[in-house]
Amino acid sequence: MRILDLSSGPMSAVGRLLADLGARVTVLRLPGVTNDDVVGPRVAGVPVQTAINRHGMETVEPDSSTAAGRDAFAEMLAGADILIENTRPGSLAEATLAVREIRRQHPQLVILSLSDFGRDNDYRTWQGTGPVFHALSSELSRSGIPGREPLVPPADLPYHVAAAQAAVMTMAVYLDRLRTGEGDLIDFSILDGAMQTLDPPFGSAGSASAGVAVTMQQRDWDAERQRYPIIPCKDGHVRICILAKRQWRGMFTWMGSPEEFADPSYDKLGKRFRSPHLLDAIARFCADKTRAELESQGQAHGVPTAAVLTLSEALTAEHFSARGFFRDVELAPGVVAPIPVGVSEIDGHRASALDANSEGSERLTAAPLLAGRQRRGEGRPLEGIRVLDLGVIVVGADTGRLFGDLGADVVKIEHSAHPDGLRVGKLTTMTQPFAAGHRNKRSIGLDLRTQEGLELAHRLVRDADVVLTNFKPGVAEALGMDYAALRRINPGIAVVDSSAFGPSGPWSKRLGYGPLVRAAVGFTSQWVYPGEPETFCDTVTVYPDHVAARIGALSAIALLLRRERTGEGGSASIAQAEVMLSHVAADIAADALERAGHPRSGAGHGAPWGLFPAAGEHQWIAITVRDAAELQALRWVIGLPGGGELDLDAVRAWTSRHSRTEAMERLQAAGVPAGAVMHADELPSWGYYEQRRSFREELHPHADVPFTMENVQIHCDHVADPPLRQAPLIGEQTAEIATELLGLSPTEIEALHRRGVLETTTGDVQV
Repeated sequence: MRILDLSSGPMSAVGRLLADLGARVTVLRLPGVTNDDVVGPRVAGVPVQTAINRHGMETVEPDSSTAAGRDAFAEMLAGADILIENTRPGSLAEATLAVREIRRQHPQLVILSLSDFGRDNDYRTWQGTGPVFHALSSELSRSGIPGREPLVPPADLPYHVAAAQAAVMTMAVYLDRLRTGEGDLIDFSILDGAMQTLDPPFGSAGSASAGVAVTMQQRDWDAERQRYPIIPCKDGHVRICILAKRQWRGMFTWMGSPEEFADPSYDKLGKRFRSPHLLDAIARFCADKTRAELESQGQAHGVPTAAVLTLSEALTAEHFSARGFFRDVELAPGVVAPIPVGVSEIDGHRASALDANSEGSERLTAAPLLAGRQRRGEGRPLEGIRVLDLGVIVVGADTGRLFGDLGADVVKIEHSAHPDGLRVGKLTTMTQPFAAGHRNKRSIGLDLRTQEGLELAHRLVRDADVVLTNFKPGVAEALGMDYAALRRINPGIAVVDSSAFGPSGPWSKRLGYGPLVRAAVGFTSQWVYPGEPETFCDTVTVYPDHVAARIGALSAIALLLRRERTGEGGSASIAQAEVMLSHVAADIAADALERAGHPRSGAGHGAPWGLFPAAGEHQWIAITVRDAAELQALRWVIGLPGGGELDLDAVRAWTSRHSRTEAMERLQAAGVPAGAVMHADELPSWGYYEQRRSFREELHPHADVPFTMENVQIHCDHVADPPLRQAPLIGEQTAEIATELLGLSPTEIEALHRRGVLETTTGDVQV
C-alpha cells in the first residue's frame, strides 16, 4: 500500500500505525500547505514523538511553484492509494490543497482529511488540544476526585486513540476501493475519534458498571474505589478485581473465610460495593504482604491482582523484556532511544517497519477473493465479509461491533453456561452497555464444550473471513478455536486475539482487566494529582479496551488485504499492555535520553494550560494556550493589556464570572483552544454532536427505557450510517443462523436444542 502523508503534529501517528503493518508511507512537504507542527518532548533538539512517528519514512518536497514540481505531485497522487492531510479548515492551506479537486482528478484515491472538529459543521474552525478533547468528550467529568478539579490523564491520549480509529476507517474504505475501484474522502474529526475510542460515554462499559449506563451513574468516590480497589501493602500498592462471584469466593477463602463476610449476600456485587467495612478488611489483610506476594497469592486464588508499578518499574519487568516490545533506534544522528517495535503480532512476529522488507510487495489493484462476495448495496465498506465473534467484555464487544457498523455480517457465538461478562442481570433482558457493544450482530447459542457444538462452529468457520477472540491465552486452544486449528478448516481465515499481556512472556497467563493492566504498566501511578502520589484517579475510565479493539480490527483488515495477494489468512495478537505503552512511548524514550546525558528543552511554555473554574458549582473549562498569538487573543477576550506574563488569577476571575459554554464559545471565536468540561448526558444535545449525527436513541424490545447510542462512525461521501440492527439476547438468531449458514433443517435444529447443543433466548424464556 502506498500512502502520501501531508499531515504533521500528533496525528502523524496514523501513518506510523499503517507503516508498521507494511504500508509504504512517504512524508510529503508542500509549501503553503504543510506546516512544521512537531510533537515532543524535545530532547537533544529532537521532538521525540514526531521522530518516533516518522522514523524510517522518506520525505519528499516537490516544488509546487514550478510546473515540474506540480507534475511530480500529480504523478505521486496517481500512484498512491491513500492521501492523509490535516490542513486547518478555513485556512489558505486548505484552499491551496483543494482535496475536492484532488478527489475529482483521482477518484481511486482514499483521502483521510483530519481536523480538530471536522469540516462539515459550524464548529469546523474551532481548535482542540488534548485537554480540550478530554473535556468535550466527557472524559474529564469522570477523571479526578469528585468535588475537586478534574484531572487530565497522563499522555496525550485523545490523539493516540483517535489515530487508531482513523486508521481503521481508512483501511476499511481502502479495502472496499479494491472491490469497487472507487475511492472516497473521509472527513475525520479528532474530537469524534477521541469521544468514540478513549472512554465513550455511550459505548460499552466495563463489568464493574453492573450494566448501568455512564449517564445514569452518580459520582461516588467510595463506590468508585470499590470497583477495582487499590490497596496499600508492605512495599507499595496492589490493585485487585473482585467482580464475579467466583472472584469474591476466592478472595473470601484467601482471607481465611472471615465470619463477618460469610453471608451469601456478599456473592452479589452490589452488596460488596455498599459494604462499609469490606474494603478496610481487605486493606488490613494486605498490609503486611509485599506486592509480589499478593500478586502470586491472588492469582493462585483466582483473584486478579496486579502491583501498582511506576513506569520505570514496569519497563524493567521481566515480562516486557521477554516480549521484546522495545528496541533501541537512532532517532537522529547520535540520538538513540528505545521505541516500540509494533503493537500487532502477525503470525507470531512483530508487525513493524523496523523489520520491513525494503523490497516491498506487489501493489494490490483489486480484491479478487472478495470480488465475488455479494454486497447488499447499502453503502458500507465491509459488506459481504463474515465475522465470527467469540469476544467478551469491552474489547471483544467493540472489535466485532466495528465490523458490524461498517456492514459486515457479525455472528456472535455464545452460550448461557458462560455468558459474556457484559450480560449482567437476567439473560432475558438488555442493558445499555451490552446494547452499545453488540449492536449489528446476530447471536447463535452454541455450546462449544460439546463435540457437536465444536463441529458446528467449525462449519461456520469454513465460510467465514475473520474470527475474533479475547480469552486468556490458552482458552481458545482448549476450545478448539485457535488459529492453528481453524486454518486447517479454512486456510483463508484471519484470527485476531486480544489479551491483557500478550500470548507469551511471564505474565501471559495472568487474569487481566483494563484497570489491572493500567496498574501493571505504570499508568495508574501517573494518573494522580501533582504532588499527591496516592490519589489514584483511573478507577472509572474504561481504557485501553476501546482503543485495543481498534488495533485488533485494524490488524484483521490488514490480514484480509494480505489474503487478497497471497490467498492465505493469518493470525494477529494484540496485548493491551503494549497498546498502552505505545501511548507513552515518547516519555519512555525521552527519559532514556535524559539518563544518557542528553538535555531536555522547552519543557514549559509559561502560558495558561489546564482547568479553570466557571460560574456555577463544580463547573470547569479547559483553556490551552500554545503560542504568542493565542496568548494575545486570550488577553483580548478577558480584557487584559498585552505584555508580560499573564496572571492566572486574572484568568480564573474571568472564567468564574462566565458559564463554561459562554467562556468556551468566546475563547474559540477568538482562536483560543478551549472546551467546557461536559458530562455524558449533555453530549447528545450539544450542537456539535447534533450536526455530526453522533448519537441516536433506540427503544430495545428487551429493555424498559430508551437507550442513547453512538451513531455515525465515519463521515465520507459513499458510506452510510451504521445499520439499525439491535443487540441480541443469547442465541436470539440461533434458528436463523443454523438454517442459513449451517443448512440445518427445522427437525435437526429442534433436536440440537433438546440435546443442549443449541439454545435460543427470547424475551420470556431460554430454550
